[in-house]
Amino acid sequence: MLSLFQSKPVLKDLIPENYIDIHSHLIPGIDDGARTFEDTLRLTQALQSFGMTQCITTPHIIEHVWDNTAEGIQEKKTAAVIELKKHHITLPFRAAAEYMMDDHFVSLFKSEPLLTLKKNYVLVEMSYINPPIQLYAILFELQVAGYIPVLAHPERYLFYHHNEEEYNKLKRAGCLFQLNLLATVGYYGEAVTKVAEKLLQKGMYSFVGSDAHHDNHIAGFNQKIRIKDLTPLKEIIANNQFFSLE
Repeated sequence: MLSLFQSKPVLKDLIPENYIDIHSHLIPGIDDGARTFEDTLRLTQALQSFGMTQCITTPHIIEHVWDNTAEGIQEKKTAAVIELKKHHITLPFRAAAEYMMDDHFVSLFKSEPLLTLKKNYVLVEMSYINPPIQLYAILFELQVAGYIPVLAHPERYLFYHHNEEEYNKLKRAGCLFQLNLLATVGYYGEAVTKVAEKLLQKGMYSFVGSDAHHDNHIAGFNQKIRIKDLTPLKEIIANNQFFSLE
């Protein structure tokens, strides 16, 4: 059993050379991710060294916490790109957003275009404390508005860990699932890794993301993968090619 675990690769070695990251917090000073441009540079260089060739960074939009706007995000992304080019980083560096599903979010998608990962694919999240009361109404209205929800890190919502049917219900409601890569190395705890492995085995994930905020996340990519079957993980990492620039 010990030799089996020792034979597992470290996470960074499983990232292909053409990896497209669709979930991170690399724009400086805009949320709980990179605080300064120096952070942005260091995190971007690290992800690039793992194999990232395109980046869609996704600042939080959470009312009264991170009151970011689409315009503000794009302005700060443009400024970051200019600075990155000064350091010879020219990989495609785009911006979307990670939207908290709440009443403010509903107002947003009913009144203005959202920042999407690609076309109508929008990254959404919910509180780690409990899901929104009107969760399924929000998901329904979001799709009526023409969007496809990509739910960030479903394995991290502890309130679903003992209610597998809720994951099935979310899928039936039209959610695509995005796995946080660090869940596969135990970064968020054993329980999260077990749920991630179970969802992988059931083929419930569509995409992956680094969700990189800081240096500790980058260090996590040097840890060994703790899940048994790497095949479904490799498949969904490859699925991120869907977000390649056309």
